[in-house]
Amino acid sequence: MASSSDRLDGTDIKILRLLQQNARLTLKEIGARVNLSSTPVYERFRRLEREGYIQRYVAVLDVDKLNMGFTVYCSVKLKQQNLEMTEGFASAIRELREVTECYNVSGRYDYLLKIQASSMKAYRDFVLNVLGSMDAVASFESTFVMDELKHDYGISI
Repeated sequence: MASSSDRLDGTDIKILRLLQQNARLTLKEIGARVNLSSTPVYERFRRLEREGYIQRYVAVLDVDKLNMGFTVYCSVKLKQQNLEMTEGFASAIRELREVTECYNVSGRYDYLLKIQASSMKAYRDFVLNVLGSMDAVASFESTFVMDELKHDYGISI
């Protein structure tokens, strides 16, 4: 079976790379970089959106300027792995604005959360009042980010 990326040609890949670098490029600017006029770029652009290659557009904000630069990776172990508990935990996590990413992982823990807070005290309050009060949570371990060396928002295509 062919993967979905097999349906993309070189121009599609170039357009996706350009959009990952700067989603505010105009059709004319993209066209100039991929040697197409605006109309075929627009048609490709809409197809890439329709087929789900482009899921959404976001602005990347400066966490330090917004006083949310305290980053924590929190590994969470649930009390049990059953449908009710995992669905309840997932539903609750999706509602927490402090949790910016959540992955179901293998190994010693069940989930890995990326949490943005304003300070150690704010994270402590989050742990005591939110995460620690969830019935499904058996234990967790926090890893504090001291410095960010690399953060790519796109994927390598």
